[in-house]
Amino acid sequence: MLTGLRWLALEAKYLDRAREFYGSRLGLPVREDGDGEATVEAGDHRLVLREPGDVPRGGLHTHFAFAAPADRYDEWYDRLASDFDLVEHQFGSARSLYFYDPDGNCVEIGTRGEGTDPITGIFEVVLEVEDLDRAESFYTDLGFETYDRGSERRRIRMGGPVDLELWEPQLGLADARGGVHADVGFSADDPGATAERVADRACRVESVGDGVRIRDPDGHYLTVS
Repeated sequence: MLTGLRWLALEAKYLDRAREFYGSRLGLPVREDGDGEATVEAGDHRLVLREPGDVPRGGLHTHFAFAAPADRYDEWYDRLASDFDLVEHQFGSARSLYFYDPDGNCVEIGTRGEGTDPITGIFEVVLEVEDLDRAESFYTDLGFETYDRGSERRRIRMGGPVDLELWEPQLGLADARGGVHADVGFSADDPGATAERVADRACRVESVGDGVRIRDPDGHYLTVS
């Protein structure tokens, strides 16, 4: 079973521009990896910015959410309001603001973090899928559990190492879309056994380094180590 989120990869048309956005505009530490990639530290997780190239590519128009402590939310709003057309939503006592990065990814900052850092991690990733029932079954067998269903459109929210939303093609809050050909890194106690749970339905399973890479039925890559 998957036990933790490690990274989310995004495709960046121009790496310098993406690096400046996340590193300077959002103030997240950037570490250069070379070979057309830059890694951004987002609290406990990493955001991989990847130029177009070999597969697995980073995700396109991916909606994802950074966690921030509740007492830093107004600080984020004040910091971003002058440069972005922010959209806000409230979910019970939680608040979130939405805006877009230079590559069309919908970035959310929500009051889901604990501690003092402005960003403490990534708490949500949204993937676009062709067949919701098929995708739900696939991710259930990886350890995710559905706890919310869209009342009008075919989409679900699953709990696990990260909140995972699966959407059939549609627009969500702030006109966000689910990501396509995303590459998401997870940890697992036994990567091989985890892959075996879905191997009969995966497009491909291959060994990579000290783990496995699973390509799900919708073309998303799950790199598990």
